[in-house]
Amino acid sequence: MTLTFPFLPLFFLERFSCFHYIPPNPHSQMSELQKAFEAFASFGSAPSKEMDNSHFSKMLKECKIIGKVFTSTDADMLFTKIKAKGARKITFTEFKTKGIPEIATKLKKTNDEVEEMISSASPEAHGTKADNVKFHDDKSLYTGVAKEGGPTNVDRNAGSLAGVVDRRVSTTDNRGTTTKQV
Repeated sequence: MTLTFPFLPLFFLERFSCFHYIPPNPHSQMSELQKAFEAFASFGSAPSKEMDNSHFSKMLKECKIIGKVFTSTDADMLFTKIKAKGARKITFTEFKTKGIPEIATKLKKTNDEVEEMISSASPEAHGTKADNVKFHDDKSLYTGVAKEGGPTNVDRNAGSLAGVVDRRVSTTDNRGTTTKQV
């Protein structure tokens, strides 16, 4: 049986095994917008609470904010306008107080609508698949050494004279040199 009493001191709760102190989860107090911001800020890198320009552009593209009205050039200029002078990254508070109102006025939407667009998105990885290459993928078109299985670093008869000397009986004379075929 586990009992928690808010009026008991923490050291008393920790001392006795029937009482357990459960600290509040710091992530439960974050808004959905802040969770999305931090997810995009740390996509493909170490967890971060600050966002650089490339992650900012990725966030706006995946939230479908970048389009005909709000272009990627607008996103780059907005990022430069939001960030502090000399800084490379923006914080969540800078984004929320300066960035969202600018995006909303450009898109002719409310701040809440823009926040909802960003909150509902999450970062995705977009990979590419290579096309078929005729002479690389079709092994029936291989020629030369590649047709025979490729080069080898192990000789077939290494270490013996049989691999070095040509000992065909019909084409050599008494000295072991090849004779001309007529």
